[in-house]
Amino acid sequence: MADLVATDLCMTFTNPQTGAKVEALKDVNFRLKEGEILSVLGPSGCGKTTLLNIVAGFINPSSGTVALDDEIIKGPGADRGMVFQQGALFEWLPVEKNVDFGLRMKNTNKAEAAEKVEHWLDTVGLQGFGKTPTYQLSGGMQQRVALARCLVNDPEVILMDEPLGALDALTREKMQSLVLELWKETGKTIMIITHSVEEALLLGERLFVMAPRPGRLHKEYNLPFAERGLKESLREIKKDPEFSRVREEILTMIWDMEEEIMGRV
Repeated sequence: MADLVATDLCMTFTNPQTGAKVEALKDVNFRLKEGEILSVLGPSGCGKTTLLNIVAGFINPSSGTVALDDEIIKGPGADRGMVFQQGALFEWLPVEKNVDFGLRMKNTNKAEAAEKVEHWLDTVGLQGFGKTPTYQLSGGMQQRVALARCLVNDPEVILMDEPLGALDALTREKMQSLVLELWKETGKTIMIITHSVEEALLLGERLFVMAPRPGRLHKEYNLPFAERGLKESLREIKKDPEFSRVREEILTMIWDMEEEIMGRV
């Protein structure tokens, strides 16, 4: 099983000018099983993005480890795919050249690459857009390109850093449904960072609420809403009394953390 495992994970940043140290993460431990979808949220400065960047291999922890399939992560790798908030696309290139970028870097056979690109464009709802300049697409369509670019490389884990945060409400809801469909269809392990409590509840069968100073896992939830979202309208799920109860509980939790950060408690 290609589980993702964090063990005693700590991260301390040092200001190069003043020498002051900031504990971004302290004693973070979890096991994300293969095929699970996890959402992570918390107040600003709680270390969410730092955690994701360590899992991605962009930065190394001060101590502790993150391992995938029993291999300690020491840098970026093809076994992990990243989807950023703004997509980080080459907007001057056509859609198909964005999607096949990783395949070209691996010198994949052109016919094989073209077949894979077509398959994933179809899967994310961009049939016929391969030749379209990427800059002509809407924000939601560009995020579909980013998802296809990630999936075409067949990573074991998909990492998402606020992937839907810049979208309007309707487009965001459609993309949330797409993420759930891709999760079920591919069986991939997915880790999503978000500031939206509603989004975290809808997309995470597991949900971590992180606390700041230093960043740590404050509370974990195991939720039914992601699985239900595969068959039910997300709008109807939001009306569920249990959804509302957990949402208010988490909102209050994060509000209290923010108040403490601001020194009002």
